[in-house]
Amino acid sequence: MIIGIDDTDSREGMCTTYLGAVLLDELIAYGTLIGYPLLIRLNPTIPYKTRGNASIAIQLKTTHSGKIIEHVISRIQCLAQMQSEKTNPGAVFVLDQDDERTKAAMGDFFIHAVQDVISIETAKNLISELGLHAKGFKNERGLIGALAACGAMLNEGWDHTYEYIAYRQLKLWGTSRHVDKESIHKADLATYPNTWDTVDRTNGLIVCIPHSPDPVLYGIRGKTLEDVTSAAKMVKSEPVERSVIYRTNQGTDMHLIPVKSIADIKEMHSYIIEGTVAGTPRTIKGGHVIFPICDDTGVHIDCAAYEPTKNFRTLVRRLVKNDRIVVSGSVTTQTLNIEKLEVRSLAPKIEIQNPTCPCCGKRMKSAGHGQGYRCKPCSTTSDSTLRIGRPRNLEVGVYEVPPCARRHLAKPLIRVKREDCQVFPTR
Repeated sequence: MIIGIDDTDSREGMCTTYLGAVLLDELIAYGTLIGYPLLIRLNPTIPYKTRGNASIAIQLKTTHSGKIIEHVISRIQCLAQMQSEKTNPGAVFVLDQDDERTKAAMGDFFIHAVQDVISIETAKNLISELGLHAKGFKNERGLIGALAACGAMLNEGWDHTYEYIAYRQLKLWGTSRHVDKESIHKADLATYPNTWDTVDRTNGLIVCIPHSPDPVLYGIRGKTLEDVTSAAKMVKSEPVERSVIYRTNQGTDMHLIPVKSIADIKEMHSYIIEGTVAGTPRTIKGGHVIFPICDDTGVHIDCAAYEPTKNFRTLVRRLVKNDRIVVSGSVTTQTLNIEKLEVRSLAPKIEIQNPTCPCCGKRMKSAGHGQGYRCKPCSTTSDSTLRIGRPRNLEVGVYEVPPCARRHLAKPLIRVKREDCQVFPTR
């Protein structure tokens, strides 16, 4: 039996992964857990998401499916943030996992939920078509993520990582978290690069501790079960109520869709697109850096390195017109929010200067619009400017935003192997 759950949290509290952790402890009364639970991140651009747009799935071997369905529904009713307008829980239960049609349809639905925009009706129609048991609350939007998480459990071919999540005692929810920062730094040093996004060393920030009033104390992301467990053992903190390790699509770039033409780009989707820098990067109000790129057909789109990307903006400002690049990121309001930047080739950086006087060697001044240049003391003139090539403080290679600005789904460059160019992971 597979159980998928989504949309039980809100910005005011709770976490769907916490509900999953509670159920993992309670459902063993009705059967045997199979493998590790799943934490599935869905399309990060969806405006209806509560926080991180995550759903969970649990698999069990059981002869008490009816009791499990009843128990899960009661737990959702008890723990979900029903009072929040955006919280619309959903649960899906898959009993026949051997039906190839069900596996194929749900596996496809999982990928679409990560990359595409799916309506509630589309999810409900598939649930009905496949004869699945499901329970939705309020507007039932959570059925989308719950169905996608079940599809992920049935579709084993996807890239995955792990996250160890420690949860707070109930009496401490909403209060300041107490985690020894030195122990976090030691855990990071001891396990990086097999764990990542624990600490942003460049910007001096602890990344693995959330700031919202939810039950999560900290989360360690990494390559294997052993890696995240090893790091978590080094962390000193307030008492931990419970912990769980999820297998997840975090850090996989599963949300990115390769496209050849900017004309094919749609809002609320995430893409990989190659193009040419079409204008000088400019810094706008708020510290955001914007520049246009065009594809080989001449179609343009603006790309942005927003203020939260911190030092990444310095890199973006070094781009010049005609640099050949590949950008990866999500599109909202007709702007691509950069997650990764690959510099394919660098255009010459030319600086235009007034000519120097051949007699005294000093810089000539303009003689007037369209009249060339002159040196008054020497009475010399010139009609040409100097074109001086300047060195580029930028290398061909792949760059990424820092850990403090990294999306859950974005693959950190320490997981990327490229033989054709350099890779520059951020630390």
